[in-house]
Amino acid sequence: MARSCRLRPASLADLLELAELERGAFSDPWTEAQLRDALGWPGAIAIVAENTSGLTGYVLGRVVVDQAEILSLATTAAHRRRGIGRALLTALLAAMVERGAHSVWLEVRISNQAARAMYQSVGFVAAGRRRDYYRQPLEDALILRRELTAERVNAT
Repeated sequence: MARSCRLRPASLADLLELAELERGAFSDPWTEAQLRDALGWPGAIAIVAENTSGLTGYVLGRVVVDQAEILSLATTAAHRRRGIGRALLTALLAAMVERGAHSVWLEVRISNQAARAMYQSVGFVAAGRRRDYYRQPLEDALILRRELTAERVNAT
């Protein structure tokens, strides 16, 4: 990860920058209101990466009982392929294990080869497909799953 970035928990004070990250990364981004709601969900975990100029990335997930879900992971275009996404993912997985999650799920666009490769490199496997899950443009989602143990999270 870029040495000038640090990870910390996200807060409501980050909402504007989180929404900006979403708009820069996704064709159908979460709105500020949706992000605010998600940060307040029981079991929500949100982590940001930042440097002196602001947020460079973030990840949002949640744990419900012993199952976890990754809801969104984004980095700014200028900070992609620098290990920030992987660092955010690793921190989120560790937090999920601490909260008692045994497995984690996510959806990713079928066409998002970079994200799919990152997830697969840390142990996610295909578990299904959701037809026409994404809008703008309409596209299928690949469902990925990973078992969680403290040893595996620390090995990523």
